[in-house]
Amino acid sequence: MIGDDIILPCHLEPAVDAVDLTVDWSRTDLKPRSVYVRREGVELLTEQNSLYTGRTSLSVNKLQCGDVSLKLSTVQLSDAGTYKCLVPKFNAETVVTLAVGSVSSPVIELTNVKNEMVLECKSNGWYPEPQMLWVDSEGKPISVEPTKNVRGSDGLYTVSSKVTVEKGQSYSFTCDLFMVQSNTAVHIIINLAVCLISFGTVVILIWKCGQKKTGKFKLHSTFYPNVKLSSDLFNVLF
Repeated sequence: MIGDDIILPCHLEPAVDAVDLTVDWSRTDLKPRSVYVRREGVELLTEQNSLYTGRTSLSVNKLQCGDVSLKLSTVQLSDAGTYKCLVPKFNAETVVTLAVGSVSSPVIELTNVKNEMVLECKSNGWYPEPQMLWVDSEGKPISVEPTKNVRGSDGLYTVSSKVTVEKGQSYSFTCDLFMVQSNTAVHIIINLAVCLISFGTVVILIWKCGQKKTGKFKLHSTFYPNVKLSSDLFNVLF
């Protein structure tokens, strides 16, 4: 995810001491292509692409065991791509593909319009482009205004969708945001179930996505009872 520190794996087999060897990490789609170079125990950063300044390193302790994996700090969207790890002495190389993603919590906004109420689900800071779906209490898709997906100057997406309901009735909706990266089999969902009660009370059940240390995802739930509508415009931020 954007902002994380990650390890791009690369190992010599059989394991040999690589402290004094040349290790070259690069991306052929960049100019200059150099991401990180270490030669005879010395970092050579003069030709390093400026995108990686101050964000790359190797572990000397791990080098002693033939582990030439690259640590990349504070991952950026521009870091997505294919990296090549090369140890010239053994003519050993490997290729690592890095996919970068970003998710964020949503905002629920309720607006009174005459005899109707407009419920908008909105979230920004997503990559790749997410999908949004409104469903009823039985999990069936409901008819809503077209979803708006806008990509900002930072490359991240803002997605929003509205559903309009009549006042004086009870409803139960779920706004699903999901992103599927087929190449990594990651499926991320944030659900917000909103029940609009006829006497003006809003009950919100939130399912938020959290990350386990294993890299897989699990769902956590939080319940907020009896949130009152205090004005024509009501925001709930998570």
